[in-house]
Amino acid sequence: MISITKLLFEDEYFGDSLRYSHAARGATDGTTAGSGPVVVWNSTRTCNLRCVHCYMDSEAKKYAGELSTEEARQMIDDLADFKVPVLLFSGGEPLLRPDIYALMEYAGSQGIRPTLSTNGTLITREVARRIRDIGVGYVGISLDGLREVNDKFRGKTGAFEAAMAGIKNCVEVGQRVGLRFTINGHNLAELDNIFDFIEEEKINRVCFYHLVYSGRGHQMMEEDVSPEQSRQAMETIIRRSMDFERRGLKKEVLTVDNHCDGVYLYLRMLQEDPTRARAIKELISLNGGNRSGIAFGEIDPAGYVHPDQFTQHITFGNVRERKFGDIWTDTSNPILAGLKNRKPLLKGRCSQCRYLDICNGNFRTRAEAVTGDFWESDPACYLTDEEIGIN
Repeated sequence: MISITKLLFEDEYFGDSLRYSHAARGATDGTTAGSGPVVVWNSTRTCNLRCVHCYMDSEAKKYAGELSTEEARQMIDDLADFKVPVLLFSGGEPLLRPDIYALMEYAGSQGIRPTLSTNGTLITREVARRIRDIGVGYVGISLDGLREVNDKFRGKTGAFEAAMAGIKNCVEVGQRVGLRFTINGHNLAELDNIFDFIEEEKINRVCFYHLVYSGRGHQMMEEDVSPEQSRQAMETIIRRSMDFERRGLKKEVLTVDNHCDGVYLYLRMLQEDPTRARAIKELISLNGGNRSGIAFGEIDPAGYVHPDQFTQHITFGNVRERKFGDIWTDTSNPILAGLKNRKPLLKGRCSQCRYLDICNGNFRTRAEAVTGDFWESDPACYLTDEEIGIN
């Protein structure tokens, strides 16, 4: 994640202590020295929607082999032993899992911050209160546009209105809530509308995701934004974030899954505010770029461990058979070992980039989807050869 508000304004939010610290720089198995990674648990594959870019390829049906309540509690115990700071409960739609509230509460009791990623359509006022009362740190609700645009992506008429109700219910009971928006060629024009929306609805966080070609998202590869459109998106995000700051509106704004965003912001601020640019460069150097397999990992519904939620075709082990910490530190797997020290393995533009220490080769799954080679350059890098120092 790239925190635009942290880099531009030094605003501090919970995740910034995990992303921008000197202790994170040399970590190979977690967010910082002595801590494990942030973990996404896709707690179920079942979903009440059918999003066109779903990396889980989820549908409204039951899937066999998902972790039981007892197995999930044991997994949480193991994550706590490994000092995992945050467990993100995701899906499918996690609120369809009957024991989800008990498991989120249990994670909190074990010293892990529970957060929730949901489509929001099932969050009634009562559900919002329950989420708040059990101590969920943050609820991320996925929207990919307003009204008809969102409903088209979600595969269901009325999905926007239902998600809107979920957002309002969270805001009204005091549950911290934010939006998750995946940028692509069909909703690029919605960015300004999304900023208007989060202001109107008093939403205090928004994450703009770059499309990763995984699951049904692989079918949208040709519909991704061009390099020029990526730059256009960043300009909108920067402009609107600065406008919020000028007007005293404290909104946490992040971009996700494309670490050249941080470099782009640094290069842009070199022209406008060199002092701020130096601070940005120091922060993104501490962050270290993409850290899938290091500071970020995923456990799927059946207990298999992966580098991140988009790379489920690569498996390191299963929490039913071994503790998560034992799996995460076992570098006998060549991909896991490579992710922890990937720079010698990277190819193409990534291997020659002057900002490799800052970006760390960006997203490997996108590179593999386009080239067939896990270590090739990420095609979503929109920086020019001149900008990255290639003659």
